[in-house]
Amino acid sequence: MSVQSVNPADEQVLETFEPMSAVDIDHALSAAEDRFYSWRLTSFEERAGLMMKAADVLESHVDDWARTMTLEMGKPLDQAKGELKKCAWVCRHYAENAESYLADEKLKSDASQSFVRHLPLGPVLAVMPWNFPFWQVFRFAAPALMAGNVGLLKHASNVWRSALNIEEVFKEAGFPSACFQTLLIGSDKVEGVVRDRRVKAATLTGSGPAGSAVASTAGDEIKPTVLELGGTDAFIVMPSADIDAAVETAIDGRVQNNGQSCIAAKRFLVHEDVYDAFRDKFVSGMKALKIGDPMADGTKIGPLAMKAIGDDLADQVDKSIKAGAKPLLDVPALPDKGWWYAPQILEDAPESSPAYSEEMFGPVAALWKVKSLTQAIERANESEFGLGSAIFTQDKEEIEQAVRDLEAGSTFVNSKVASDPRLPFGGIKASGYGRELARDGILEFVNRKTISIA
Repeated sequence: MSVQSVNPADEQVLETFEPMSAVDIDHALSAAEDRFYSWRLTSFEERAGLMMKAADVLESHVDDWARTMTLEMGKPLDQAKGELKKCAWVCRHYAENAESYLADEKLKSDASQSFVRHLPLGPVLAVMPWNFPFWQVFRFAAPALMAGNVGLLKHASNVWRSALNIEEVFKEAGFPSACFQTLLIGSDKVEGVVRDRRVKAATLTGSGPAGSAVASTAGDEIKPTVLELGGTDAFIVMPSADIDAAVETAIDGRVQNNGQSCIAAKRFLVHEDVYDAFRDKFVSGMKALKIGDPMADGTKIGPLAMKAIGDDLADQVDKSIKAGAKPLLDVPALPDKGWWYAPQILEDAPESSPAYSEEMFGPVAALWKVKSLTQAIERANESEFGLGSAIFTQDKEEIEQAVRDLEAGSTFVNSKVASDPRLPFGGIKASGYGRELARDGILEFVNRKTISIA
């Protein structure tokens, strides 16, 4: 059955694709296996040269590929351009650092020589979501290829043109054929690919159920996985904070990518001493956001990527309001066509409401007053998720308490949670396991082989 990509701003069909057949998939997996045996023998210098060219290719296509990204999933065009530039950054980072990250680790033993050598595993499957169509792929692809693995991409079906553009990056850069392949397949084909003997590992960014399914299959086959799943990141504001900076960051952190980000600030826990000042400025700032054509300059809120996302979000908001949450923003007039959802702030959502415990994947913030940092941390840790966390404070003791006690894969102080090629990225609890980026990320899919020479 053919697959259509649809512009979420006006519901117009952009392109129709034919999924790969079973024969096509088999050919792709065979090509990946064959390529791995030669690619693994290339030098770091050769891989780095190609990866640097990949960065150049990305930058040369910023305008057209960003436009495609925005057409397919609705993010503001300037954010799409920034995403492509960030992908070039991660390519250059691993081109410059992979060799040192994977250098032999000398160890002491009774042998004359003992060390750990890092060797590639083989073809690695990446199951990726639509919300950052390029970035989430490249933070896997750059370290995987630099380590000597080859990549297979199963992308979300609403961004298949972007998926093919990603494959084109590596072709234009001069990588040998089958170093990186896009598989145009649906979710129903993922289990078979994971189970295939030629695939040695898998990584997934996406929903909890999708992650659980891939991890279960990979576990059954005894194959390593990395999962980056959902989040309900807490954003804590204490009395010593720069309130204007906290508000500006809170707004940016909540609505970036139209609010469709796992690491978006979603639950705002503000100390009672500064609560009123923060709330008033937060409300004013959210009201002032420009909603509209994601291609237009100055647009901060474009359409949601799919109708189902808006339907689910509306249901969560309605249930939360009925349970007692107070909406702080009026709903403006929105275009008749397209999958739009206006920003909203829900105050004092009770425990029985979706806003209290569920991930809300869109520009909706949940806001509460707290009496202390201890109470804020307790509330933050009630979540089943543990991806990122942020705190605004100038108090060193409060910073130390937050770093020690917040149950999350990261804590950002006086800034929003963000991924950076130089820093490990990942979560705990229902937000997944394993790490991407930095040295940790390239070590996820290598064999840390112990060598002992008598």
